[in-house]
Amino acid sequence: MSAATPLPQERRLVTAIPGPKSQELQARKLGAVAAGVGTTLPVYVSRANGGVLEDVDGNSLIDFGSGIAVTNVGNSAEAVVSKASEQLAAFTHTCFMVTPYEGYVAVAEQLNELTPGDHDKRTALFNSGAEAVENAVKIARAYTKRTAVVVFDHGYHGRTNLTMGLTAKNMPYKQGFGPFAPEIHRVPVAYPYRWLTGAENCAAEAAAQAIDIINKQIGAENVAAIIIEPIQGEGGFIEPAKGFMPAIVEYAKANGIVFVADEIQTGFCRTGQWFACDDEGIVPDLITTAKGIAGGLPLAAVTGRAEIMDAAHAGGLGGTYGGNPVACAAALGSIETMKELDLNAKAQRIGEVMLGRLRAIQEKYADSDRVRVGEVRGRGAMIAVELVKPGGKEPNPEATAAIAKACHAEGLVVLTAGTYGNVLRFLPPLVMPEHLLNEGLDIIEGAFATV
Repeated sequence: MSAATPLPQERRLVTAIPGPKSQELQARKLGAVAAGVGTTLPVYVSRANGGVLEDVDGNSLIDFGSGIAVTNVGNSAEAVVSKASEQLAAFTHTCFMVTPYEGYVAVAEQLNELTPGDHDKRTALFNSGAEAVENAVKIARAYTKRTAVVVFDHGYHGRTNLTMGLTAKNMPYKQGFGPFAPEIHRVPVAYPYRWLTGAENCAAEAAAQAIDIINKQIGAENVAAIIIEPIQGEGGFIEPAKGFMPAIVEYAKANGIVFVADEIQTGFCRTGQWFACDDEGIVPDLITTAKGIAGGLPLAAVTGRAEIMDAAHAGGLGGTYGGNPVACAAALGSIETMKELDLNAKAQRIGEVMLGRLRAIQEKYADSDRVRVGEVRGRGAMIAVELVKPGGKEPNPEATAAIAKACHAEGLVVLTAGTYGNVLRFLPPLVMPEHLLNEGLDIIEGAFATV
């Protein structure tokens, strides 16, 4: 689809969801694609633009998923399409490690400028978020000459062997796929809603516990890197209590440990700032990015302090497709769009609307004997509700799945998440018109009534 002929920004249902053509394609998928590749909603997309997805049956769905925080600038954004098309016509690949090209350098320059901190930086480009995290570990080990890596409860970092080991959640990411890479250690995270002594104690107590475990069970002198998502994605959009991350950063700095911010899901205006670290003034040693970087094309990066990034020997970093020229062109178009449309401001507005509407739903069902919203949380256009059973904080994954299913039937794409499977997560494109945003929230409110 040409960016010059955008789809009408409206929800339109002409068949049941999924429709007959999608069902035919799903039958073909089951016969051709490995069973381990699951599908949240088997609606087969033919076109997409802005805040809507059009399927092969002619239905137009509201998109509260953005391909899991990838199409921050919307699908088929004009600058992304035009720059990627121009590059596609020029050449598709040479391998930057063989004969380089300007696009890779230009993306690196942009990331060095945009990421937190004004220190001297370097960037290396890769294909996926997991690949970026894995290379961040390589770089940290090369720099520190240490081996241990510290990660956190509820964290998610990818599906490769190393990043499965870094990931906290077993099913579906780790079950049956071990053994995993060694020298990975997990410590508590400051999860305010579920902290046993209360949210007000969460930051200090969680930091103290994490640091105590590192000191006693690992030894700070053995730790190469501490890796954390500033807002945990798959874990349930958990925003660590204020003060927790600065305490961990201070500990890392005092002990020569590389602090790595995994901003793969939170980056590029998603939280209403260029990066979620900006909220508490965190300046990571290394930052990993992917997802929203290139408007839907596969690209990832590690950006960080020059002396750390340059620790790996020549030839030690790279990959055949890392920093593909078409993906680099798309990234430059995506970043241009973020700046021109001030997508940080748009994300903040989305957050204002969503938090207000979802908290009203929380209040409406506060005395329900069927389903309750334990917490509404998030920043910018990265918002979630955690569902619990009446009378306490017991997770309610059954209600979560039922509400998601009801939303899907009404033409709203929503995702679930959480270690306990009880979180509805919302990631609308940052260019979504406000009327569609409110219509999607109307559908969510209606879905609660069906549970």
